[in-house]
Amino acid sequence: MVVVGVVIAASPAHAQSALPYAAEPAPVAYNWAGGYFGLNIGQQLSRVTNLGARPTGLGGGGQAGYNWQSGRFVIGCEMDLQGSAAADTFAGWQFSNPWFGTTRGRAGFAMQNMLFYVTAGLAYGELEGRLARMSESNTRMGWTAGGGVEVGINRNWSARAEYLFIDFADRAYIMAAPGAGLETNLLRLGVNYRF
Repeated sequence: MVVVGVVIAASPAHAQSALPYAAEPAPVAYNWAGGYFGLNIGQQLSRVTNLGARPTGLGGGGQAGYNWQSGRFVIGCEMDLQGSAAADTFAGWQFSNPWFGTTRGRAGFAMQNMLFYVTAGLAYGELEGRLARMSESNTRMGWTAGGGVEVGINRNWSARAEYLFIDFADRAYIMAAPGAGLETNLLRLGVNYRF
């Protein structure tokens, strides 16, 4: 009887059941740190100050940036350059914004593969005015601020939705005594390759 008890106790099945259960491995946190570049497309809704024109149109371009991550907090910097079809005619004037770009800081909160962020920085671009056969364009400097959400699809690819408000201050035009500035609401979607 003692021999039978020893054999049962030493059997692999009994030994396995006597071992404590192994803890489940913790899920690997999604890592937002590192460099990236990508493409975007969006809708531009603008207003030319003092003159009433509302240039609207599609635009698109590219962006590149770098993130640093500490726990759930992510900070980074990003630059983008956009081509734009936004244009409008008001009182004989046709205004367009052929291109613009931004250089911004970003700060966000990560929830695994989702990143919620705010962003702000410098904006630059061109505002062109045409009246009859005359035209005049000025390169502008201004500021931008906004926010968005980015979703990691896998280790290297992510997709985002973003809103930016861009403000180019008033500047005198030879043909427009009160001067003119540009305020833009930009909604865009983008994809990034992260490395």
